[in-house]
Amino acid sequence: MGFFDFMTEAIAIDLGTANTLIIHNDKVVVDEPSIVAKDVRTDEVIAFGKRARQMHGRAHRGITTVRPLKDGVIADFHSAEQMIRGFIKMINRKKTLFPQALKMVICIPSGITEVEKRAVLDSAEHAGAKEVWLIHEPMAAAIGIGIDVMEPEGNMVIDIGGGTTEIAVISLGGIVTDKSIKIAGDEFTNNIKNYMKTRYNIAIGDNMAEKIKINVGAAMTELDDPPPNFPVHGRDLMNGIPKEVVVTYKEIANALNNSIEAIEAAIMNALFTTPPALSADIYNTGLYLTGGGGMLRGLDKRISQKTKLPVYVAEDPLRAVARGTGIALKNTSGFSFLIQ
Repeated sequence: MGFFDFMTEAIAIDLGTANTLIIHNDKVVVDEPSIVAKDVRTDEVIAFGKRARQMHGRAHRGITTVRPLKDGVIADFHSAEQMIRGFIKMINRKKTLFPQALKMVICIPSGITEVEKRAVLDSAEHAGAKEVWLIHEPMAAAIGIGIDVMEPEGNMVIDIGGGTTEIAVISLGGIVTDKSIKIAGDEFTNNIKNYMKTRYNIAIGDNMAEKIKINVGAAMTELDDPPPNFPVHGRDLMNGIPKEVVVTYKEIANALNNSIEAIEAAIMNALFTTPPALSADIYNTGLYLTGGGGMLRGLDKRISQKTKLPVYVAEDPLRAVARGTGIALKNTSGFSFLIQ
């Protein structure tokens, strides 16, 4: 290790719409919601991560909560910068005589524009990074689940995050075919909120919709191991009185159906545009599901029925992209697909 390596600290960031994960020294050291709370009067960030999420929907008029990322890209530059800076401060960094330079690898959606890419680079640099590399999310996900992305073999990865669903066919260290759609976990949450409003006439917050998704979220109306019914608390839209209703996984599967159909259509589109030689590979290797959305009950089975291909849910799908970004951090000189 040279002197300049000693003076540099390296971190990998999975900057997601819903959650941000940071890997430092091969460990996930930050796993926080991508949300900040701001003072309305001064526009100053007063909390971020889990603390800000606790305030979401519960704060008085003097505090507002903001999600700096929308559809996988930075929507509020200042808040994103403050959030990244705050998360970096949470890392237990080495104490040195001289301040250490930060080297970062950050993952981005494959459908990102040049302007959106520049926003990520600028946010990282303003947060203290001296060297920044970018990696596309499907590539990071593939590396994170153990695929050798440099091999001349086609692999299809479907990463369903908070803001986007990224579908990509990867071979020889590059993305051959990709499809990015803005239907993912956040859209599932909105589907559930709308269903509760139209079916039961009650308003629920994002946190309650998220609990419903986790406890009874499903992609199929028939499951081998169905979850128990779930009590939902919200506000009656007729009289404003707090109300409880009980929902089943079958109801939520119906509520999410249109969004899942859109994801299925995107997968079919990506398969249709895949070169024949890589299609043959995918027939043998199957499809890989990563991201929080990949944990939806029955989704792997439903996609398998649609594509007639085997579908595998990654081990710990929520952290697949973060793991891959962490591996890329150690191979910035060897991975030619990294963007600077």
